[in-house]
Parts: sequence; C-alpha cells; structure tokens
Amino acid sequence: QLHLTTSEKNELARSLEMVQNQLQEKESEIIREISEYKDRLLQAEKEHRDALSEANQKNEVEMEACHEKISSLEHCISSQKLETEHLKSREEQLNNSLKEANKALGELLKTKVR
Repeated sequence: QLHLTTSEKNELARSLEMVQNQLQEKESEIIREISEYKDRLLQAEKEHRDALSEANQKNEVEMEACHEKISSLEHCISSQKLETEHLKSREEQLNNSLKEANKALGELLKTKVR
C-alpha cells in the first residue's frame, strides 16, 4: 500500500508539475499578448496625436489665410467707400458747376433776346 501511495503521490506530483507548466506557458502567452496590445495602443495613440497635430497646423494655416483675406477685403471695402465718397463729392461739384453754367446761359439768352 505504501508503494501504491508513493506511486500515486509521484503521479500527482507529475500532474501538478504539468499543470504548473501549462499555467506558466499560458501566463507567458498572456503577458506577451498584453505587451503586444500595449505596443499597438501606443502606436495608435501616436498616430492619433500626429494626425491631430497635422490637422491643427493645417487649420491654423487656413485660419491665418482667412484672416489675411478678411483683412484684404476690409481694406478693399474701405478704399471703395473712400472712392465712393470722392465720386459723390465730385458729382456734387459738377452738378453745382452745371447749375451755374445753366444759370449763366439763361442770363445770356435773356440778354440776347432783349
């Protein structure tokens, strides 16, 4: 019976060792997979940061271009307003000169008729 018990004990020890080896292999595999997932996550995060940074830079460039265009348009509008005011003033001067010329012509015609 002692021999049988010793044999069973040895068999159980071998089984335990096999199970422990399988668990160690499984643990190593899980650790390796976790490491791979972490690496992939870090790579994905880096790609995301890079894409975000690139998009931000592109947006800043576009915004600067828009600000420059707005500034240019505002300057153009301001220049056109000044030109419009100048033309209105010139129109008023010409209208006044025309009125004076018509008045003088009218007086000349009156004196010619007399």
